Amino acid sequence: MTEQELHNYLQINYPVENEKCEWKEFKSLKNAVAGNERNDIISYISAISNMQGGNLIIGIQDKTLNIIGIQDFSGYNIDNIRYRINGNCTNLDIENFHVKEFQASDTNKTIWVFNIPKHQFRLPVYAHKKTWQRIDDNLVEMTKARLDAILTQIQINEDWSKVIINEATIEDLDKDAIEKARVEFKKRNPKYATEADNWNNYDFLNKAKLTIKGKITRTALILLGKDESEHFLDSSVKIRWNLKTVDNQDKDFEIFSIPLLLSVDEVYKKIRNLKYRYLRDGTLFPDEVLRYEPFNIRESLNNAIAHQDYSKGARINVVEFEDDHLVFSNYGSFLPKSVEDVVLNDTPEEVYRNPFLVEAMKNLDMIETQGGGIRKIFNFQKQRFFPLPDYNFNDNRVKVTIIGKILDENFAKILIKNSSLGLDEIILLDKVQKQKEITDEEFKHLKKLNCIEGRRPNIYLSYNIVGTTNDESLQAEYLANRSFDDAHFKEMIIEYLKKWGKTKRNKIDNLIIPKLSTALTAEKKKNKVTNYLSALRIEGKIVNVPGYYWEIV
Repeated sequence: MTEQELHNYLQINYPVENEKCEWKEFKSLKNAVAGNERNDIISYISAISNMQGGNLIIGIQDKTLNIIGIQDFSGYNIDNIRYRINGNCTNLDIENFHVKEFQASDTNKTIWVFNIPKHQFRLPVYAHKKTWQRIDDNLVEMTKARLDAILTQIQINEDWSKVIINEATIEDLDKDAIEKARVEFKKRNPKYATEADNWNNYDFLNKAKLTIKGKITRTALILLGKDESEHFLDSSVKIRWNLKTVDNQDKDFEIFSIPLLLSVDEVYKKIRNLKYRYLRDGTLFPDEVLRYEPFNIRESLNNAIAHQDYSKGARINVVEFEDDHLVFSNYGSFLPKSVEDVVLNDTPEEVYRNPFLVEAMKNLDMIETQGGGIRKIFNFQKQRFFPLPDYNFNDNRVKVTIIGKILDENFAKILIKNSSLGLDEIILLDKVQKQKEITDEEFKHLKKLNCIEGRRPNIYLSYNIVGTTNDESLQAEYLANRSFDDAHFKEMIIEYLKKWGKTKRNKIDNLIIPKLSTALTAEKKKNKVTNYLSALRIEGKIVNVPGYYWEIV
């Protein structure tokens, strides 16, 4: 093919750079295959494999798709490159790793396309003895959350939701639920909008992937089954809505059964989604929003239905608290392990606990796949300046908390005044504000953006972030964290000794420690004073009578 035909081929098959596709020039392969970590071919192969697999195209100008061509092969060819790379990448699935060569007939420019398989079960791919991943356009060392997600993968062999119930018939399905399913199916699949009206129920249920060749599955019963048909499932499939007071006392509850396609609406109606008003800086006109974005309620509930471990016979719970927060919980571990990977990279695991049920729910417009739904929940909270959702994975459950109000006015002001912050930065700043632990990579990222100051674990929001708000309480908090520089405190000690003469250590502690950063522990504050005194002694400005007092030289 000509260069133009090759360019057209690339545009059709590899049109954009994302987590599954990377374009790189690599005109010379001499040091490009296994050279500088983070910048060579094996690092990119590790990163792409450690997500969901994908493609690396070399000989292409980065970000433009212009064909540059490989100009120095340095002994590499299409026959030996696979094994050269396998020798430098640990755990690479070499059997499914392929390289294709394309050459433009009119210009002789050559490119290679690496087809990179997803990492093998519980085996991350290493390059330079490190695991790599991509976050947006950056290739970075793998986060602990993503590494844990791979190392603790769950292999699911049997899909509980796909099992056929031979005793059940279409008569065991709820007619109203089938009609609603038809409406939602056409909404999600507009290409069938006209054709679907001519399908009988048998054909529709097959097309929507609720049944298999007309046979009733557990999925069909969960979503469309009559209440009295629940016995076919050999498991309790229920949603419990519970209203609690501020002091955690039960105030009201109701239990909903199958068909869950209809029950979702009934649960939604029980939740008191009142209006919430708040003032932005610089205006007297309030913003008015619902406490909970309706999408957030439905997506959280439907996710719980999709990922529930029904074999345990446990209920899905929706707990509404009068102090304006909702808690959704379902039984079973969160398979991707890392919410950050799902939200920031749109790369959840491709393994689902109930894949047949998930596919049917997608066809009925109940959930989004590939992480898009959870990402939307985060973005809706961000747009309201409300706290981001909290995910808890303890006790083999997934518990999601969504707050329907501004919890911390100071943090809301930071979001309002720093509109350029991306969702990834806001997630990390939310952790800092809540005093949650962050990884080394996350710390370096926030430091690079000048969003935080201090040293781990005593970090705090930087002046670059806090100073934009003109909020006195935030600025006071910043000063309490930041404190003053070392020269200031050393000068204080000198002035004190000049004025009061011989002074015991405890009095110097009482002078300095209350003024040190509140981000420091008591022990670190004590060590700070010791360091100031030692520095002044070495500089020849003060002397010490051991165990007794300090004085000016």
